[in-house]
Amino acid sequence: MQHVTPKRIAAGIAVAIVSFVLLGTVAALWDNPFFVRMTPAGGWEIAMLGAMSAISGVYVAIRRPFCSVTGAGAGGILAFLGVACPVCNKILFLIFGGELLMTYFEPVRIYVAAVGALLIGWFTIREYLLIRRQSEPEAAPAE
Repeated sequence: MQHVTPKRIAAGIAVAIVSFVLLGTVAALWDNPFFVRMTPAGGWEIAMLGAMSAISGVYVAIRRPFCSVTGAGAGGILAFLGVACPVCNKILFLIFGGELLMTYFEPVRIYVAAVGALLIGWFTIREYLLIRRQSEPEAAPAE
């Protein structure tokens, strides 16, 4: 895998750190002066955000130039929706209303976050396997 350079690894580490700090702050998983969480955060949100951030960093480090990132991006959105406060998410709140969010979405948030992290992981593994296959030398035809 020639294209995984120290620069790409540094970019992956930066993406992992920035996404953890930025998304955790926006989701108000810890006390901060910018955002206030309306529902209490459990320990699984921080662990899921850490997993999502780490996998995203690996994806950035190994992805091919100009490759499609829609699948990994969709996983990132799902994972963020799973760890974010459902009442604070104005888009979901406007679409479904507070009562529906707390009744139906709140109990399945952990699963939404897990599906998002699994999607990012799946696309990271897929990207790794494609890169590995491309970097293997062509086998000589059997005679």
